[in-house]
Amino acid sequence: MSDINAIGLHTDSANQLAEKLNELLANYQIFYMNARGYHWNVKGPHFFELHVKFEEVYTDLLAKVDEVAERILTLGHEPLHAYSDYAKISRIQEDTHVHEGSECVRGLVQGYQALLELQRELNSMAADADDEGTASQMSDYIREQEKTVWMLSAYLG
Repeated sequence: MSDINAIGLHTDSANQLAEKLNELLANYQIFYMNARGYHWNVKGPHFFELHVKFEEVYTDLLAKVDEVAERILTLGHEPLHAYSDYAKISRIQEDTHVHEGSECVRGLVQGYQALLELQRELNSMAADADDEGTASQMSDYIREQEKTVWMLSAYLG
């Protein structure tokens, strides 16, 4: 039996990457639900602009959920798909009963910060495993989300 998987990575490395990607997937799923909740429940003088922004955010997060799950499959593993699993391993916690606009935006900043930390860990792991596919995906996410954090932080003042 070969220790190399179908895409040419060492199986041990692919296993570790898939496990960490499942952790990332869990965080994306919880964060997606938080952003969805912000969209539905935001109130206040900035309702219209934030309602639209939160929809933009959760739509992007949903696309990334799918991309992360597909990367796990590409590595030869199964993505987690039960909310109970996500809740157990996510660093991002559910954010409930949040209505005030700046509180919702702070929740986004905190969620992105957690994602950035995980994606940097994955980027490093992928580089060590010569997994350019995962490293490239994480680099793209990091670059985009760093700018988003800057913009959201500027909004908060």
